[in-house]
Amino acid sequence: MGKNKSKGKAKCAVMKKMISLKDPRIKEALRKKKQPKKVESGPKIREIPKVPSSLFFQYNQQLGPPYHVILDTNFINFSIKNKLEIAQSMMDCLYAKCTPYITDCVLAELEKLGRK
Repeated sequence: MGKNKSKGKAKCAVMKKMISLKDPRIKEALRKKKQPKKVESGPKIREIPKVPSSLFFQYNQQLGPPYHVILDTNFINFSIKNKLEIAQSMMDCLYAKCTPYITDCVLAELEKLGRK
């Protein structure tokens, strides 16, 4: 009742038959065997156009001092471990006046970490 009866021989994978190159159905252009591409021995040389440094502020010219910097937990922990004054170190790094901002979630995360 629930048995599976196979009729005839067992099915197994059958390889597809390939058409020979002399078959009349193949066009002349396809009959020629493809030759392997020549491999160049040296590295490829690409020319990249140089961009003038004046284009650094091309898209956002409002980006300038005083900088408004959002601080995260990693930055504050790093400055504590290395005994750096946060505001003074930012000004030394950016060579301009900086206004540090700390979000509520960063304060909560620092409070959660405690004195680690």
